[in-house]
Amino acid sequence: MRATTIHGVGDIRLTETPDPTLTKPTDAIIKVTASCICGSDLWNYRGANGDIDEPRTIGHECIGVVEEVGADVRGFKPGDFVIVPFDHCDNTCPHCVAGVQSVCENLGFTVSGQSEYALVNQADGSLVKLDATPDPAMHPDLLALTDVMATGWHAAVMSGLGADTKGGTAVVVGDGAVGLCGVLAAAQLGAERVVAMSRHASRQEIATRFGATDIVAARGKEGEAAVREITGGVGADYVLECVGTDQSFKTASKVARPGATVGFVGIPHDVNLPVNALFRTNVGLKGGMAPVRRYLPDLLQLTLDGAINPGLVFDRSLPFTEAAEGYRLMDERLATKVQLTY
Repeated sequence: MRATTIHGVGDIRLTETPDPTLTKPTDAIIKVTASCICGSDLWNYRGANGDIDEPRTIGHECIGVVEEVGADVRGFKPGDFVIVPFDHCDNTCPHCVAGVQSVCENLGFTVSGQSEYALVNQADGSLVKLDATPDPAMHPDLLALTDVMATGWHAAVMSGLGADTKGGTAVVVGDGAVGLCGVLAAAQLGAERVVAMSRHASRQEIATRFGATDIVAARGKEGEAAVREITGGVGADYVLECVGTDQSFKTASKVARPGATVGFVGIPHDVNLPVNALFRTNVGLKGGMAPVRRYLPDLLQLTLDGAINPGLVFDRSLPFTEAAEGYRLMDERLATKVQLTY
């Protein structure tokens, strides 16, 4: 198959690689009809995750049509159109039952999402099927559900937002696709005010469309002061950390009101937690890798009903054969999120 592969820092290529094959009876092979580039892919692209010893496929967000299923797969058949969570789960182990499918005892991941075919390790537990093949115009919304929308939602839930939320102020640290989806989630889950911390005009516009009531463009102490002013000196009731850097964690902890919780979903890189400050203020941290399958059915229904349109985070679309250009655009902040078409 033709696949997007990474060969080193800044080195993305289209290469011929072996088609994925069924290795377990719970597997399924998906013919990809749309995929995308994630901000977390840029960590590898920039070399932040260490050296790449040998070329490998890349990409973990895709939707498509079931091509082949293993002998034990009961819920899906060839021809079904499915959404593929980036983290695969059996959805039956004790951790899955507790709502933490991202720590499934049979956890797997999509590893060739930006390619012609992708392997799903736990098809019955992971995949979510649509009743009919969607119009390509819906692909951006559906793609967002495979990772960034569910991850933004997870940040909001971990911060304490939910069905019982009545008002309050949420602050979202980070204006990448996950942060923007966090804005959408916070607005949907009942925050009265949603503050998006963003320095980019195009992303500020998306945040506003997603429900942000306030924009803070400043960073560091100036940004923290702006949030304190918005909240009357109290701090935010809910904080969503959607970046994963040392600065973003520190900002998130400092804009939270005493007793609040920071819902964190940014993959941590060189973070030194301000434990003493958290101790003094009783600010908590809760979060991690999003259990996409936990949220996916509800998010799909909200999308199909038109209540949310997370596909707005995509501001560029390219053929998947031009993925290298998509990486360049995102790396240079010329695009928020790039969809790859087939």
